[in-house]
Amino acid sequence: MEYGILSLAIPLLTIILAIITKDVVISLFGGVFVGQLVLNGYHPGSAFFATFDGIIALFSEGWITKTLIFILLVGSIIRILEDSGAIGRFVTYLSAKSTHIDSPRGAMLLAYFIGVVIFIESSITSLVAGTVAKPLCDKNGVSREKLAYICDSTSAPICSLIPLNGWGALLLGLILTAIESNVIEGDALSLLLASIPFNFYAIFTLIIVLLVIFFDWDIGPMRLTKAVEYSKEAQRHQGHSSLWQMLLPIIIMVLSVPLILYITGKGDILKGSGSTSVYYAVIITLFSLYLYYIPTKIMKHKAYFNSLYRGMGEMIPIVIIMILALLIGKVIDDLGTAAYLANILEGNFPIILLPLLIFLISAITAFSTGTSWGTFSIMMPIALALGALMHLNIPLVIAAVISGGIFGDHASPISDTTVISSMAADCDHIEHVRTQIPYALIGGLLAAVAFLIAGWVTI
Repeated sequence: MEYGILSLAIPLLTIILAIITKDVVISLFGGVFVGQLVLNGYHPGSAFFATFDGIIALFSEGWITKTLIFILLVGSIIRILEDSGAIGRFVTYLSAKSTHIDSPRGAMLLAYFIGVVIFIESSITSLVAGTVAKPLCDKNGVSREKLAYICDSTSAPICSLIPLNGWGALLLGLILTAIESNVIEGDALSLLLASIPFNFYAIFTLIIVLLVIFFDWDIGPMRLTKAVEYSKEAQRHQGHSSLWQMLLPIIIMVLSVPLILYITGKGDILKGSGSTSVYYAVIITLFSLYLYYIPTKIMKHKAYFNSLYRGMGEMIPIVIIMILALLIGKVIDDLGTAAYLANILEGNFPIILLPLLIFLISAITAFSTGTSWGTFSIMMPIALALGALMHLNIPLVIAAVISGGIFGDHASPISDTTVISSMAADCDHIEHVRTQIPYALIGGLLAAVAFLIAGWVTI
């Protein structure tokens, strides 16, 4: 059955709900329910049962269950690293070493370096970078606004470029949904990795930050910012320092992925299972953390498991978003949204502009909702199906959604990463937004041009 304009109205309704409510869960659930209403002949009861039966049906797929458990266990790893004091000791270690880079450029490079090294979670990236570099930035006359900009500009971009974290779990799940639904072909992990060179906004943003640091490049409102008065008291850090308590578990997690890919691919990494690899990588990491932390008395047995369970609990909202994202992807597929959109665009819209269009729509959605993850959940199913029907380069399509989501989220005043970066640098939130937007717009403009060129080259 063809649903015509209704197939397009459902994802649009989801985006509008997200903008109005600023709540990703409510908007995704609303989109799913209204979609089921259309699919079930406008019978509310049938739509209600179809919605919740659809949730249960998702768990029949092994890769979905693995992905959801992966998200929960990533939360456990993050919480254990925090509760054990590993992150605090890492901060203290870097603070002690910061005397060797006692200059404005060195202070900013320290924040940048931390942002790149800590890719497990965007909020932690911003918080640690701000905490460590703030005293040194104050001492060397670097404004809090510029520090907030560096923290914000290295958090989400680096998490999307090194997706061994919750970002990777969400994106892998969305790509896997399209593969399992026969919308696209290939291996989810391979496609996600292939999309990294096309993640233009993240790449340009990291380059722009380096230019700002090395050339003291202040544009727009950033020219008017001033450093706060330095206080020696602010540079004191108490407690022991340690580099490896935090880095070793991350190294183990990173190395475990290609190892499991090799095993599941029977000697061929490219044929390995992405969902299985990241699933076992976090399990190996948790075992390693236990074997490292308990004998060395970094944590007690009971505290370890309390943190493990707390970490899982903190990821429940993300799991719910993931479940609803998978479900709305199936609803959109059943409605034939991509096919309808392809019929409209074919012959009426230059195909080479589609990656740019996907990037811009994703950016607008993320800016309006303040969430890149919600944008990925809404846009990825539509973009992948459209890309397959229009014979686009699939990694380019994936990257267009990711880049657009990060760009809009980066520029949005209601984004959680924007708020956290302001807190981490201890600067006024509105001032952070005002001073960051010009740089974000430059990155967005460069990314838009890059997607236009990539669309022309790859088609």
